[in-house]
Amino acid sequence: MARPRLSMRKFNEVLRLKHHCGLSKRQIAQSCQISRSTVADYLWRAEQAGVSWPLPQDLTDQELEQKLFPPQTALPLQTKPLPDFEYIYRELKAHKKFNLTLDLLWREYKEQYPEGYQYSRFCDLYRDFKKNLDYCMRQDHRGGEKLFVDYGEGLNLIDPKSGEPTTTQLFVAVWGASNYTYAEATLTQKLPDWIGSHTRAFSYFGCLPQIVVPDCLKSAVSQACRYEPELNPTYAEMAEHYGLCVIPARPVRPKDKAKVETGVLIAKRWILAVLRHRTFYSLADLNTAIAELLERLNSRALRKLKKSRGELFNLFDRPQARSLPERSYEYAEWKVATVNIDYHIEVERHYYSVSYKLLREKLHVRLTAHTVEAFLKGERVAAHVRNFTPYSHTTRTEHMPPSHQHYLEWTPSRIIDWANKIGPKTAELVQKIISSRTHPEQAYRSCLGILRLEKHYSKERLETAAVRALRFGALSFKSLRNILSAGLDRLEKNDKRSEPALVDHENIRGPRYYH
Repeated sequence: MARPRLSMRKFNEVLRLKHHCGLSKRQIAQSCQISRSTVADYLWRAEQAGVSWPLPQDLTDQELEQKLFPPQTALPLQTKPLPDFEYIYRELKAHKKFNLTLDLLWREYKEQYPEGYQYSRFCDLYRDFKKNLDYCMRQDHRGGEKLFVDYGEGLNLIDPKSGEPTTTQLFVAVWGASNYTYAEATLTQKLPDWIGSHTRAFSYFGCLPQIVVPDCLKSAVSQACRYEPELNPTYAEMAEHYGLCVIPARPVRPKDKAKVETGVLIAKRWILAVLRHRTFYSLADLNTAIAELLERLNSRALRKLKKSRGELFNLFDRPQARSLPERSYEYAEWKVATVNIDYHIEVERHYYSVSYKLLREKLHVRLTAHTVEAFLKGERVAAHVRNFTPYSHTTRTEHMPPSHQHYLEWTPSRIIDWANKIGPKTAELVQKIISSRTHPEQAYRSCLGILRLEKHYSKERLETAAVRALRFGALSFKSLRNILSAGLDRLEKNDKRSEPALVDHENIRGPRYYH
């Protein structure tokens, strides 16, 4: 049976953690949530294929996969398949109340693999596995290795106008060997605050750990799982920028992050408890007060060790820690967008162009405060300066078809002809929308939306609504849809039918009065 293949992104992470971070195969397996044998297999494949780190920039994911996985001939099946010892360990631990035994699990193994190991050898192999498991599960906090991060409940901010309280979150980061601590208040635990707290913590420490151990909150882990947690793409990108390895704590396993659990309690005791009687009106004032008490916390001598956290940090963690990169990580979010028939993708209510050859492709989009980048299978296919104007277009000339020709069957004349089947006013509205755009293709999305309204409204109502839209200069799909949903097209129709003729009366001044 062939070994399942990892994604190329995870393979890149294996190479980065091995050659850039210098981690062991065990640590790489924990970070990537794969077995150590798989890590060894991929490192062997990279060596055989002559692939080194960093990867060549012109090497695509498809070319890399072809190098790593050339066509293989069928391999002979193993005569004695190994038992799944991780499954056996979990079963014994989870079903103690049923008095589950190795004998029963061995019988199940033999039912599945009649040619497998006999009971005595089965037990010997399991005992060897358990010895290694117990060894690797010990909490051994070496200098400069791990930084534990988590949230706790913070103090309230008071709105100076309304007097209403706003809750805050207390972000805490603690080094494993020295207990050196960083703390700050944030308004939420959402991704921007989570990433920002990390970058400020790294700047405060002036160095980087090898491994970061977060809890399984959504900003860190997109899909929580005890065995295969999926990191949030932005968090994973931040880790790659700093050259970090992220090993999330297992769900409902507080011992995995006992350092930061204790760190949160100490921060509350020595920082928040001291500030409990003070009133804060802004997050900046609260963090200024926290920073002052944080220095006192890190410089206070511990009773048993007779040294402060700062002294222990300089003694154990800082000498083994890694240096910061030249620039801090710039916050970015990842989204998925589909290329529409106008060769634009919609990102945060704005439309950005990509090559017209990518019609209907699903692209991964990276957003920062200043740029928007689109990627297809790991390759960047478009980049734009970010534009915050809603429902407008950013179009690059090289993304358009030659000489602004039609794409496939879609042309302005065909869309106008389609609208003419509904009525002349609808065709006139569509034509004016197309004429109002710099490039006709930028109007296709709005025009198709108008034409598809025929599925929900009659042609007569669409025509009447188009008359009203033309009268008020409402040249957009949303305006026409709002007219129909609010029933304003009926009002337009009634106004024409029941418009009374003016009568001659001495109390009616008439239009000449105002000249």
